Amino acid sequence: MSNEKQAAERADRIDVKHEYELCAWARHFNASEQRVREAVQAVGDRADRVREHLSRREAPGARVQSDRPSTNR
Repeated sequence: MSNEKQAAERADRIDVKHEYELCAWARHFNASEQRVREAVQAVGDRADRVREHLSRREAPGARVQSDRPSTNR
């Protein structure tokens, strides 16, 4: 396998062990780092699968749990 192909495959993987990488992917997906971690645990480290998993959770009618505390009292 060529070095270019290996580099491209690594670029499409999410390594949650590296905080800077997790932060970058969370920004990319507009999701919290915790949600990205949970998605990787659920579907693996491939970015396309994580994207699909996160978008399914945000589908219309799906109940999405916020990462922020509620301000309602």
